[in-house]
Order: sequence, then C-alpha cells, then structure tokens
Amino acid sequence: MKKIFIAISFVLFCLSINAQDRYFDERYIYTQHFINPILINPGVTGIDEDRHILFNYRNKWASFPGAPKTVTFSYNGPIANRLGFGALVMNDSNAGLRTTKGQLSLSYTIDSPTNKVGFGLSTEFIQHKVSGDVLSNSLIDINDEVVLDRLDGNNYFDASFGIYGIYESKITYGIAFPSLISSKLSDSSNGSRDRELGYIFNVGYIYNFEEQDIYAEPSIIFKKLMFVPTAVDINLKLQFLERKLTGGITYAVGADERFGFLLGAKVNSLNFNYSYNVSRHDFQEYNNGSHELSVGITMASNKKSEEMMIQEEMLKN
Repeated sequence: MKKIFIAISFVLFCLSINAQDRYFDERYIYTQHFINPILINPGVTGIDEDRHILFNYRNKWASFPGAPKTVTFSYNGPIANRLGFGALVMNDSNAGLRTTKGQLSLSYTIDSPTNKVGFGLSTEFIQHKVSGDVLSNSLIDINDEVVLDRLDGNNYFDASFGIYGIYESKITYGIAFPSLISSKLSDSSNGSRDRELGYIFNVGYIYNFEEQDIYAEPSIIFKKLMFVPTAVDINLKLQFLERKLTGGITYAVGADERFGFLLGAKVNSLNFNYSYNVSRHDFQEYNNGSHELSVGITMASNKKSEEMMIQEEMLKN
C-alpha cells in the first residue's frame, strides 16, 4: 500500500506539472451551483436587488492524500438602479497543483412584468502553479528545470459573459460563456491561445404547492468547459416551512458520474447548505466521498425594506 500511495502521489504531481501547460476551467469544481449560481454565472450578479456574501468550501475525495480542496469567498449586490457588482476569490489545491482566482463582475438587469434577466460581464485573474512542497518529495529532482519553472506559475487574464433570468417567477434559465477571452500573461509562451468555446447552460422550473407549503425546483445544468470533459447535472431542490428548510438530490452523468444529497437551513439572514456526493467510478473505494459546505448572508436592499414596512403598516390598519 505504501508503494501504491507513493506511485499515485507521483502521478498526481506529474499531472499537475502537465496541467501548467494548459488551462482548465475551474467552474467544474462546484456541485452547489444550482443553489448558488453566482459561482458559475456573472449574470446573477445583483439580480434580486439584495446583497449577498457567500463562503463555499469543497473537499473532493475526502480522506485521500492530496485530494482537491477548494475555498471560495464572494460578494454580489446592487450598486445603482439595474446595475450590480460582484467580487470573488477562490483558492484550490489539487495534489501539487495550486490554482488562485480573483474575479470582478458587473451586470445590468432588465425587469418586466413577466421576465427578469441579468446580463453580466466578469474579468478574472487566474494563476496555476506547483506548490513548493513538492521539492521535499524524494522522487523529485530539485534541480529539474521544468519543476523550477512551474514553481513560478502561469498567469492568465480572462473575460467571461453570462445571462441569467427568471420568467414569470417560475422558469429559471441561464447561459454562461466562461473565459470567452483568455490571455496568458506569463513570458514562457505566446500571449494568447486558440481555445474551443466553452459554455454552461441551465434551465429549471419552480413548482409552488401552497397548501403543502412546498417549493420544488427540478433543473438541468449542462457543462462543456475548457479541458474538462462534458457533464450534465440533473437536480431536484425542495424547500419547506416558508423556504426555511432545503433538501435536494443531484445525479451527474458524463465524465463526472456521481450521486449527491443536499441539506440546508435558513435562519434569519443566514443560509447553510451542505451536500455530500459519491462517485460511480471505481476510485470511490479509496475515498470517503466529496463534501461541500456553503454559508451565505443575505442583506435585504433598502428598497425591499421599505416595501416590507409598507406591507406591515397596511396589515396593521
């Protein structure tokens, strides 16, 4: 088992080095994007006129040495009439590979009696590099020029575009084009690269069972991303007790074949969501599944606060 572990660690490290010569889209990481679409689509930025703070943590293949771990922190909210602003910071570790991302986004929302849709644009700085910890690995030559070059990392500047909407308060839809423009900032190769077009498409429907106080939202997310195999997520989200309790399931087909469960709760302005996923691949035997936790804070806009005060006064009268 010790030899197997050393061999797997060495393979993961080699993959990390090779990944430095290509760019993969980090949006494939998340499984809670059907409840936190801001993680994948800049069109969501400020669309509901509330201010949102989100912390997201994902541990894929838990208990396996060198397993991927991702920490994401984001903010989004309105800055003017119909205009939204967002910021996101992400750090991902996968064996010897480290990915860091900083993102700023702006959006414009068009609101009609039947349809509300946001158009978002984001600019992103992404860095891929190999951790300095690999130099302590006895299998690595610390004088290897390739290893030393990868320690400096490759930097990219990207621009992404997204559309996200809600039709008649029932149909949710969206499409995002991640890294629509991508430019490599490192000196080790050409400044730009020819790349295939990647996209994320989602559609869902909200059923409101008023008598049972249940909201049900089935949805589908289709992901075709750069250097990531195509995958489809089939989701079902259920909310109870005035949407204070949340449950859900996810079945993913394609390259990332997995089955997941979701539990969530809302306490005043705080939102807690936890999901657990197991893979259908044989590698599941060597780990304890994948865990993802998100904690969100929602701050109602002044406009909504005034509307709530008016409604309360009307009820009193």
